[in-house]
Amino acid sequence: MNEASRHDAWQSGGNYDNYMGRWSRRIAPRFVEWIEPAPRGDWLDVGCGTGELSNAIVAHCDPKSLIGIDPSDGFLSKARDKVRDDRVDFVAGQAEKLPFPSESFDVVVSGLMVNFVSDRLLAVSEMRRVARRGATVAFYVWDYPGGGVEFMRAFWAAAVDLDPTARDFGEDKRFPYCTRDGLAALAENAGLAGIDVTAIEAQTLFRDFDDFWRPFTLGTGPAPGYCASLSPGAREQLRSRLRTVLPYDRDGSIPLKVRAWGVRGRAP
Repeated sequence: MNEASRHDAWQSGGNYDNYMGRWSRRIAPRFVEWIEPAPRGDWLDVGCGTGELSNAIVAHCDPKSLIGIDPSDGFLSKARDKVRDDRVDFVAGQAEKLPFPSESFDVVVSGLMVNFVSDRLLAVSEMRRVARRGATVAFYVWDYPGGGVEFMRAFWAAAVDLDPTARDFGEDKRFPYCTRDGLAALAENAGLAGIDVTAIEAQTLFRDFDDFWRPFTLGTGPAPGYCASLSPGAREQLRSRLRTVLPYDRDGSIPLKVRAWGVRGRAP
């Protein structure tokens, strides 16, 4: 584990849903609509997490079968509770070494995974390997360098104001390749053909400041992990700073946006 990733934590499915899963839920249906899959295909969801993308696949794509794979038992437990369908199975495993024969799936997808594995090129190459010839291989990640996750950008800006060393833990610095050109290059280097990249946006409306702040205290993900590592006094300083700088509507809600990059190609 490198220094920048020491605050990452990926075990509690409920905490992840509160922090990020609910916003991935907004992107996933738009992503599967964009990749235009044929019905009745065999699907693989790599790094399925708590099941948001798998749930969208079942709801919108009429899969013949779907396997979700993730290394976190806590996430898999949450996914099994969320996606109850006889066509779906969730298994433990690593994206960099998928336990499936080559050319096994009609559609291979991933949501918010490739920037949190030890070797992203190997992970996407494995996605291509298990895809049948001509099959769709696609994934999405947040536009970190472009400030595409506004609630996260607000958190890190406030954190850096109080602690300049926090800059090293921000996703914009850790994942500079999460751009249109960087992700297209990743897909090309992994051996995909016919590559396309698009921006997918959604609203993130927090009911009030507590709805915004509480997920950062739960410890699952880089920013919550950093927040949990602070002393009680430093955490309260950060909370107070954020409370004063966020944009509020008249009803006290906090309207922000998220933007992801969707990447699709095909297995040659």
